[in-house]
Amino acid sequence: MKTDVNEKTIEVRVFGNLRRHLEEQGLPAVMEMPVKQDQSRAFDLARELGLPPADVEAVFCNGHVQNIYDPVHPGDRLAFLPYGTPGPYRAFLGIWKEGRKAAAKRKKEGGGTVDRE
Repeated sequence: MKTDVNEKTIEVRVFGNLRRHLEEQGLPAVMEMPVKQDQSRAFDLARELGLPPADVEAVFCNGHVQNIYDPVHPGDRLAFLPYGTPGPYRAFLGIWKEGRKAAAKRKKEGGGTVDRE
């Protein structure tokens, strides 16, 4: 992916069965990805990579769980995790809480699925 003077990069990692979406496109599971100086969201980056947002259970940004609709910035380290994390870890890591926030945001915006905005 090309970058220009108005863009910087973030490190992106994709885990579990989400990797198959990248493999189908010949993309690696770990990559540098351009991000514009104005804010992008993890949701937008997932779609750009061909990852169905509905298949993403958690997004880690710089080692902390965040909502898929939260902004990401140049220099961030981002990881996309699929569903399947065992129950207690979902609570300890904050995955469950962020999933509830994302569901509430979708409902408020009138979208029935993660893929709608």
